[in-house]
Amino acid sequence: MYKRIMVAVDESFMTGKVLDNAIELARLSGAKLAICHAVDETIFAHREVEMMLPNSVGKAEYRLRLGAQGFLGKAAETARAAGVEAEIRLIESETRHVSDMLADAAAEWQADLLVVGTHGRRGMERFFVGSVAERLVRKAGTSLLLVRGE
Repeated sequence: MYKRIMVAVDESFMTGKVLDNAIELARLSGAKLAICHAVDETIFAHREVEMMLPNSVGKAEYRLRLGAQGFLGKAAETARAAGVEAEIRLIESETRHVSDMLADAAAEWQADLLVVGTHGRRGMERFFVGSVAERLVRKAGTSLLLVRGE
């Protein structure tokens, strides 16, 4: 079945459900698991933000990374407690969309399955926020498991 499963997590309400699905698949198939988080730094790339908050931008980026490392570590502990060895991967870019970063990370790690959550946004919220899952369906070169939100 699957030998290398990558799961993309964030700090939303979906993370537990997405992670549980990936851990169970990895456990059942004896697959390696990579738990991945993409830090979206595109907001910091705008010159207006740098000019307004020159000293705060570096601190905010640092806090984003530190927070991400913390919840990635907890996710890895959850996987290990379920008997699945897991590695963590933190990816970031000031110029690329999260879906591009995740598709590339899955390809680089040679994942044969990428597990992501979908929040099920509709209407204007989806228009403004966008859908990482929808973009991944079009861009990813690996199989996808979309875990639907409540």
